Amino acid sequence: MFELTSYLGLFAVAFGAATLLPLQSEAVLVGMLLSERYATALLLLTATAGNVLGSVFNWYLGRSIERFRHRRWFPVSERHLDKAQRHYQRFGRWALLLSWVPVIGDPITLVAGVMREPFWRFLLIVTLAKGFRYLVLTAITLGWAT
Repeated sequence: MFELTSYLGLFAVAFGAATLLPLQSEAVLVGMLLSERYATALLLLTATAGNVLGSVFNWYLGRSIERFRHRRWFPVSERHLDKAQRHYQRFGRWALLLSWVPVIGDPITLVAGVMREPFWRFLLIVTLAKGFRYLVLTAITLGWAT
């Protein structure tokens, strides 16, 4: 039972870290890897799945909130939203490769939803970016490179 709740905890932290919550899934993953009590592949899968689903949540919010852009209470001015859309049209889906980067990654996934990035393409790029980040972190932690 303890093992299952540990994996669920990693999933929850990874999910939250992909939203605007200030959580650090990397620290949790490294701690679990160093404990040597968990299957490495399952840790990678759990962290990646949680983090990607958190980004999907951001994408969905972006798709949903855009319809309110002309309301007075909308948090971004029309000018700033148009500028963000121009930047996204220029760099677009390739900016999603930075979805793993702290601070900028979460807004990129939200803007992808606003820009109506096709879900399948969004999911593929974000999964590759976030999965690779966790794989590199795991390799460093476990000394696979040596």
